[in-house]
Amino acid sequence: MEEHSHAEPHGSIYCERLDPSFWAEPVNAVSNLAFLIAALWMWHRIARFGAGDARDLARVLCGLLAGTGIGSFLWHTFAVDWAVFIDVAFIALFSLTYIYAANRRYWGLGRGAAGLGTLAFLPYAAVVGPAFAQLPFFEISFYYWPLPLLIFAYGLGLWRRRPETGRGLVIGAALLCVSLFFRSIDEAVCDVVPVGTHFIWHVLNGVMLGWMIEVLRRDGARGPAGA
Repeated sequence: MEEHSHAEPHGSIYCERLDPSFWAEPVNAVSNLAFLIAALWMWHRIARFGAGDARDLARVLCGLLAGTGIGSFLWHTFAVDWAVFIDVAFIALFSLTYIYAANRRYWGLGRGAAGLGTLAFLPYAAVVGPAFAQLPFFEISFYYWPLPLLIFAYGLGLWRRRPETGRGLVIGAALLCVSLFFRSIDEAVCDVVPVGTHFIWHVLNGVMLGWMIEVLRRDGARGPAGA
């Protein structure tokens, strides 16, 4: 999801990267531990979860969360096309899997309807993303902004039916907005903060994605899907 050059390290996207070497972004690279820590912590927490679709989906999400950290580490070290592909793939798979889990668990949809609802994210993002690209500040991370907007909408829609889940999703959307703020100002603060702020995006994103799995875990512990 981040611009990149072909087959050679990119040297201009992040404040921290001043040369093409593997460890040119040590803080950005190491901060990806936040994803792995969150994945391991949530894997431990869902071990106390009852069996069923929610638990299985939570386990898949934990694996994808760990993969997100690995993919981002590869991007911030190798900084070439195949690394950014892995980074983007895990982010996309986590997002789509969570939407499917939300459709199944929070709304009580069948597998087919939940799958179609998940696929509907693609045209939604294709319309909403470019709209954000026209806005000052938002254009830097325009391809991410449809996600907090959708999470916020799900949270409001569930607020009365499943209030704890609705509140949890709104908190997740707010965390993602704060995280995106730090991602978006990275280049703008290079002169003041040479290491940049992209690493804060990693840390807050690890917290936010772990929290989203926790929202699913708590919902799954409360009773039937869609109730």
